[in-house]
Amino acid sequence: MATASAATPLVMQAKGLVKRYGQVTALDGADFELRAGEILAVIGDNGAGKSSLIKALSGAVVPDSGEILLDGKPVHFRSPMDARHAGIECCYQDLAVAAAMTIAENVFLGREVRRPGFLGSWLRMLDKKKMLETATARMADLKVGIRSMTQAVETLSGGQRQCVAVARAAAFAEHVVILDEPTAALGVKEGNMVLELIRRVRDKGLPVILISHNMPHVFEIADRIHVARLGKRAAVLNPKKIGMSETVAVMTGAMRPEDIPAECLA
Repeated sequence: MATASAATPLVMQAKGLVKRYGQVTALDGADFELRAGEILAVIGDNGAGKSSLIKALSGAVVPDSGEILLDGKPVHFRSPMDARHAGIECCYQDLAVAAAMTIAENVFLGREVRRPGFLGSWLRMLDKKKMLETATARMADLKVGIRSMTQAVETLSGGQRQCVAVARAAAFAEHVVILDEPTAALGVKEGNMVLELIRRVRDKGLPVILISHNMPHVFEIADRIHVARLGKRAAVLNPKKIGMSETVAVMTGAMRPEDIPAECLA
């Protein structure tokens, strides 16, 4: 799939976000742009503001000032449920899967489908058959290699569990998928499995925000790299034009944004 270009429409945008916690300024006029059909990596040193930025975009925190736009229209998220209703799904580092439940039950965790009519509305019985069929179709669509959707998540490897969490986010997202350190604590083989799934999510038409400290993974999969520093956007880089060492230098402040060659910017 062709990577997003400057002419590609913006799916999500933030302008001048500010978030303070007492005397600490986590976001200091941060800007952000996510284009359609891209994987945008967000990197930054500890305290750079990337976590606060993602929390603002996903409704986990409310910025003190600034503006967030979705498809060019201003949005005001007061909670993660507001962001979810707008089609933004998050997958966190701690997975948030229920190990004793089946894969299909995990896919619909918190969005269980009730049976039609009296059984669902009054007796609150779940439509397990429909959930199983839908979950199977969603996982097959993303080519997640699971032997049986009725097996417990605790029987899966770490990489497979992460794939379930990522696939669940992709299954219900309509606008954006946000992935927080999806390959952390995974081995090489399992990490590559998750990276391949992220590519398939992007190729299905969903833009992906990837927060990661793993620079080799960032350069392998990202279309653009958003560098956060001191609560602001330091630069947006083209990983095909700039090296890993220069990117780390921008992230740590060893290289000033104005010294970055123009062809390396995205």
